[in-house]
Amino acid sequence: MTLMIDFLDETNTVQETHIDLVERLLQHAASEEQVDDNSELSITFVTNEAIHEINRQYRDKNQPTDVISFALEELGEGETEIIGEGLPRILGDIVISVERTQEQADDYGHSFERELGFLAVHGFLHLLGYDHMNEQDEKEMFDKQNAILSSFGLGREA
Repeated sequence: MTLMIDFLDETNTVQETHIDLVERLLQHAASEEQVDDNSELSITFVTNEAIHEINRQYRDKNQPTDVISFALEELGEGETEIIGEGLPRILGDIVISVERTQEQADDYGHSFERELGFLAVHGFLHLLGYDHMNEQDEKEMFDKQNAILSSFGLGREA
């Protein structure tokens, strides 16, 4: 199973080992979730300032956050689903604040890699339609998230 991931580091600070970690982790998550072969997504690494602006513009929240997902399979009002035979499934975009990742790793007392993996999987599950708007959905999403991270070797102890 192969997930096509396009990485963009707007901060010019993300190490190649971290990109490789996210690549391997999301390939694992795609396998666990039985995502169609050759599905595509993008991950953009940004500053707190950049994610603050995205959060304000798209979510009407005037503050920085850690990760934002834009699922392309969620149809807005009046939008029409486009299905083409043989075309790859385009899942959407994940935006991760590198600064916030480090801040939260420090706050939670675990590694940058663990926090980065957590945010990448969290964003990925949002692209697949999981959410945490109510208690039941939150439990399902967080249980799945923890299972993926643990089976990959990035459980809470990492």
